[in-house]
Amino acid sequence: LQLVESGGGLVQPGGSLRLSCAASGFSMDYYAIGWFRQAPGKEREGVSCISKSGGSTNYADSVKGRFTISRDNAKNTVYLQMNSLKPEDTAVYYCAAGLFSTVESAYTYWGQGTQVTVSS
Repeated sequence: LQLVESGGGLVQPGGSLRLSCAASGFSMDYYAIGWFRQAPGKEREGVSCISKSGGSTNYADSVKGRFTISRDNAKNTVYLQMNSLKPEDTAVYYCAAGLFSTVESAYTYWGQGTQVTVSS
């Protein structure tokens, strides 16, 4: 059972990135998916989550209106579209599969993370 994030990189402030979270070894549509991030020297925080069907989503206040989470269960993939990126969005971004929640402990399977750096 594996989750693999991709799409991270270096982007200028105001730019956009789309992160992908692909599952292998299990069907993602049995799980809610959450995105978390951890900046250097800080604790990991919840960014967004999406329910199994995709009908419910949740966003941290810091990313509302800028980030959009979506899922394509046919492709076993969840996406995080990140627009209007700010330097404070710099972090390692992780996806996780579990229950629909903003709390880390609700998630069972975790990816290895992808680095997002927002800098001019």
